[in-house]
Amino acid sequence: MEDLIIARRLRVPVEGAGDETSGWGQVAARQLDAALLSVGFTCSPALLDRLARLPGEQVIDLGVRVLAAVRRLVGDHVEHNAYFVDFPRNVPDTLEFWAGLLREAMLDPVAAARLRPGILNLLDLPRYGSYQHTYADLLAAHAELVPLAEDRVTVLELGGSLRDEARDLYLSLAGSEVPLAAEDLAALRALAAFCADLHADDQPERVPVRENRAVINEARLAAGRPLLVDTVTDVLRLAALCSDGDVTLATPTRLRSFRRAERRILLAALDAVPAAKHGDVLRHREQWKRLGERLHPHEHPQFPRVAQVFDVARGVRKAASFGSRVEAALAAGRTGEAVSLLEHTPGALLRRLDHLLRAGGGSAVLEAAERAAAQASGRVLLSLREHLQNRLAPVDRVFTNRHGRAWTTSDTRAPLDEEALHRTLAILDEEIGRRLPDPGELIVDPAVLDVALPLSGKAVVPGLGMLPRGSLSLVEGELLRFFVHWRQRERRTDYDLSALMLDSTYDNPTHISWTSYANDFAAYSGDLTEAPDGASEFVDVRLAGATKPIIIPQVHIYAGEPFDEAAEAFFGYMTRDAAQEGRPFEPRTVRMKSDLRGSGRIALPLVFLRGDDDAWRVKWLHLYLSGHPSFNQVEGNRITASLLVRSIVERHYLSVGYLVGLLRARSSASSTGGQVTYIGLEAPADLPEGARIYTSATLHELIPA
Repeated sequence: MEDLIIARRLRVPVEGAGDETSGWGQVAARQLDAALLSVGFTCSPALLDRLARLPGEQVIDLGVRVLAAVRRLVGDHVEHNAYFVDFPRNVPDTLEFWAGLLREAMLDPVAAARLRPGILNLLDLPRYGSYQHTYADLLAAHAELVPLAEDRVTVLELGGSLRDEARDLYLSLAGSEVPLAAEDLAALRALAAFCADLHADDQPERVPVRENRAVINEARLAAGRPLLVDTVTDVLRLAALCSDGDVTLATPTRLRSFRRAERRILLAALDAVPAAKHGDVLRHREQWKRLGERLHPHEHPQFPRVAQVFDVARGVRKAASFGSRVEAALAAGRTGEAVSLLEHTPGALLRRLDHLLRAGGGSAVLEAAERAAAQASGRVLLSLREHLQNRLAPVDRVFTNRHGRAWTTSDTRAPLDEEALHRTLAILDEEIGRRLPDPGELIVDPAVLDVALPLSGKAVVPGLGMLPRGSLSLVEGELLRFFVHWRQRERRTDYDLSALMLDSTYDNPTHISWTSYANDFAAYSGDLTEAPDGASEFVDVRLAGATKPIIIPQVHIYAGEPFDEAAEAFFGYMTRDAAQEGRPFEPRTVRMKSDLRGSGRIALPLVFLRGDDDAWRVKWLHLYLSGHPSFNQVEGNRITASLLVRSIVERHYLSVGYLVGLLRARSSASSTGGQVTYIGLEAPADLPEGARIYTSATLHELIPA
């Protein structure tokens, strides 16, 4: 729990006020701060002061845990060796390197016996694909990093007690208006169990996201409390989660048996759902049949509507789903009837608004949309706003699933009426602005304005410096170095770090990979083909000399375990000054690091872009390509990757700057009352007590209900 709070909130839970005056606590606190600084972190003045007043032994114990947590967060918990000990210096020409290894193999009788005439298999060369030196040898070959003021220094803030910090994080995740990443959903599950005995006033007031609601209901079921349910699917999600299955219901779950007390709570929740919503059963009919076998509804006649639910699943009772009735009306050209049906579910109406406008609904559709906007969730309003602003200047459509798998296609839809489009945008702006709180005095870090609003977090793996897909941020530094580290679990696993480099038209490609070690401005650290104890690969780019304005890092699974099955797999990037020297991996120069866990075989974490002002920026992708079962390499996916990245780059994502504009209008139209609101990537130290703070870790809290 302590690691979770440090990683998600950059806050250190500290129990008690402390009253040690011997000075041993002060010494230990300064030692901890010095150790943290070596990996790019530091204690805030408040945290340092609190630690200094604790017994020294307690500071040392806490410091060991904090240092371990931040080292994992930045990727410094492993030894990052490189195949070429001098990297990025003395990287050889690719073919010359291979020829040298082949020459050595032919002089070795044992190795020569493995070589086959006419075929060059690099894995047959004894020195290819595995480290030829120790980590200590690598350290000896590199000078110490010269610290600079531009290096990343992330501040760790003073937290309250572990229980208080866990409660705050629990309420933040549970009340999120956007779906959470799988890792955050797992964190919410742990927090819900940890906070199960909190008073009812400390439980979340509302849980808008269905998967989050299932997690909260699991804790409520274990405590014997009534469930938060308003559709039959809420009960099925809970049953899947309790069986350690897929809470999204995308894949079938083998349901476990439930105790009699659990069955009674589940059946009571089902019985409370109106019969008009039983049509939802048809979406997961087979899973409902299995659940009926586990719940024994015939043993509980006090719940009469439950039998109707399972009758629908077995086909004994007819129940048309809401969606099928809407689709039937639209297919028959009865747009008015479809609108009348959808008005009962405002969110569904707004999600289909583009279709309804193209179907010829006219002013009736706009009037229904205006009424629906007042009742739909803030996330639906913002998602529709983003969708419609891209209809003003159509770009290729991008589709992304919850695993980050993506594909793109041309937009062949008929254009929307421009007057209707602008009217809808005005309706959305007015309604979104109305829901935002009065910020009082608004303080905004300009660096956050181009960060995309987190309208979905499913494909964004938590980590250091992570931002939502579509976010844009400045890259500062002369050298850019991205890295991948992995450790195989059961079988030989070969990941390949590569970079596709394109001109401004997304053409004329060149690349850096295991088939092309270097060019005039970039170098590759060498190919590692297995990782029983972990392996790291790097690509170094001198930004000032880069002749291509688009650089797309990629991680390919050439052989072995998928990203989400390996014992460990993560990607990140560093920036540094050309004169800094240092090891291939220096934690205080890491700007971003996160795990790889998508279901695809090719990862596209982000893209680096040089603008018209010659400044470099990074745009966040969080995408995976399906790729081939094995032997993926950058040359084989150039067209797919370039089309997909271009679609993301040209798409107009709704940014924090949009909400800031609405907040400023709201602030200027009302009295401040002394309230201060800060929005930025990190919170400064001089904010007044009681300020409302939104940082990269809590941007989801900006989304209005």
